Amino acid sequence: MNSHILKRNYINVSGKGPKTVVFAHGFGCDQLVWRDIAPAFEEDYQVVLFDYVGSGRSDKSQYSPERYSSLKGYAQDVLEVCDALELKNIVLVGHSVSSMVGVLASIERPELMEKLIMIGPSPRYLNEPGYQGGFEKSDIEALIDMMEKNYNEWAKYLAPVAMGNDAGPELTADFERQLCSNDPLIARQFAEVTFTSDIRSELTKVSTPTLILQTLDDAIAPVEIGEYVHSQIPESEFVLMQATGHNPHINEPEETICCIQAFLAK
Repeated sequence: MNSHILKRNYINVSGKGPKTVVFAHGFGCDQLVWRDIAPAFEEDYQVVLFDYVGSGRSDKSQYSPERYSSLKGYAQDVLEVCDALELKNIVLVGHSVSSMVGVLASIERPELMEKLIMIGPSPRYLNEPGYQGGFEKSDIEALIDMMEKNYNEWAKYLAPVAMGNDAGPELTADFERQLCSNDPLIARQFAEVTFTSDIRSELTKVSTPTLILQTLDDAIAPVEIGEYVHSQIPESEFVLMQATGHNPHINEPEETICCIQAFLAK
């Protein structure tokens, strides 16, 4: 095992199964978002949790603006975590931007990944002629500007948008606290990379069996986007959940667990 990577990405391993599930958190979060999900898989799988460099309890001194200027840098984190643990035939569960990180990792190392599970994926957040990603360029610019001027106010604004109307105030407040725990400069660059990336051309290259989990009402990644991802990834499966919001693994963990388990059982 590579102790440098274990520390750098604050890797935690639990469970006892013969196969491995790796959970990859989304923008503004860390591995704590999986606390109600991961234990459900520990009986049958080895479970791996980690923080991207710059997030959570990772070694932020290892953050490089150059490396993480694109999603490829985050895909390298995923691959290096797997290599540090000498993993093979993994299941990668990626939330939000980590769905696209998973796309890049699976294309680079298709032999590593047995299954890919996406929660609320979007390959392109910006609208353009013939494609509705959900955001205008001015929306993203305003979001980044808000992060620069008052990071805590930005977190207060984003938390209820991401969690959705059906999430209780305690869950929304907890998510806001998690957003506030980030380094503002690193979070700003991660946001810019996330919301300006375009992975659409990569989707058809995915050869890993893929599940797309989409909620009924997601302000960040609408249903149409989930359907688009499904249409582009060969032989992918699409499940429209009863949950709402962009974080079903937080506000509807039981349904999320059931959907993942059903896919893994196939």
